[in-house]
Amino acid sequence: MSNNRATRNNYIKRKLHKALSMLSMTLIASVLVFGTAGCGIKNGAGDGNSDGSNSKNSISGTNDTVQDFHPEDGFIRESEDITASGEGNILNTEFSLSVPTYVTEIDGMWFIVDCYHDQIIYSENMGAPLNEWKVLTKDAKQPHTIAGDGEVILVDDTENNRVLVFEKSEQGYVNTQLFSDIGKRPHYTVYDEKDKAFYVWSSTTGEMYIFRHETGSAKMYLTEIRDAGTKDTYIRSFYMDGDEIYFVSGIGADGQSSGILICDKHTFEIKEKIDVPAELAGMVALRKDGGYYYLTISTDITGNQDAATMIRTKDLHNLIKNDYEDVYATYFVGGGTPYNITEVDGTLYLTEHRVPGHSIWSYRIENDGIVDVQALY
Repeated sequence: MSNNRATRNNYIKRKLHKALSMLSMTLIASVLVFGTAGCGIKNGAGDGNSDGSNSKNSISGTNDTVQDFHPEDGFIRESEDITASGEGNILNTEFSLSVPTYVTEIDGMWFIVDCYHDQIIYSENMGAPLNEWKVLTKDAKQPHTIAGDGEVILVDDTENNRVLVFEKSEQGYVNTQLFSDIGKRPHYTVYDEKDKAFYVWSSTTGEMYIFRHETGSAKMYLTEIRDAGTKDTYIRSFYMDGDEIYFVSGIGADGQSSGILICDKHTFEIKEKIDVPAELAGMVALRKDGGYYYLTISTDITGNQDAATMIRTKDLHNLIKNDYEDVYATYFVGGGTPYNITEVDGTLYLTEHRVPGHSIWSYRIENDGIVDVQALY
């Protein structure tokens, strides 16, 4: 997929997959019943058991070995193929970042989600002047995150409730597929190598949309929707740790905090709810580095951004006791709204907004100390 011919070949492959999948699904439907299979999971794998798994063709079971996905195993829906479009080699025309929400590196290329400029930009060099970065897309409305697996790149198109799929081409990247009606405000996207799947979080419906593709093909399929039971609560992100998934505290329509929810990664059964104080209710991100959990806070329970900060604690249960360390003002100037934290090759990247000239930071953790803090943009 490094040139236009490869992109055309993938398009042909997707058409063949579509025809074969329609035939396979017609045959499967005569002997299988598809539907919701308990534990808040919708899947297209057929042969559903009461626990939502598939005894013959498990795509995301709790076993260490995850079988490769094949469309004939079943899926909820396939992507919509679109005429390949992309900004190609168009240079970024913005000389500042407006609410950057995410930084990551995919296959040697750096990406910044420039949320309020409705664009995602990329460069081979982190730290290059912004006007030297290229534009991945301007077709997303306030995107928040991006993830890739070496074959495709997925972008959550937050305000349009879509997921955009990109492939690499000779000119750069092209948008070849999309999914519409992905919950409400899809807000956080992760590629999980263990499950060979993309996890896309719908922030206000409490649903996780899970996408996969067959090895050797870029054609994407929505294979599962898992329900965390947090509808009408605005939860911005999640953190995976082994077979558990942590949902950061959000604020519900009733004005109450959801607390931090620890769920089984595969069934989404809530294993524990950790209460948090009102001033930490509107969290953005959570991750574990060394002996500490690091959390970024956007607002308190009333929605006031003056409470925005970055903290760390050795035990999440200590948060309700106000037993945590505020590291934002100490290491990152303070006064803004810290957002997502990502890690690339041992260096961590923090995005933030509301502080001119301090939009993206880099730092490292050594022996639980925060070191080499640098303001990149």
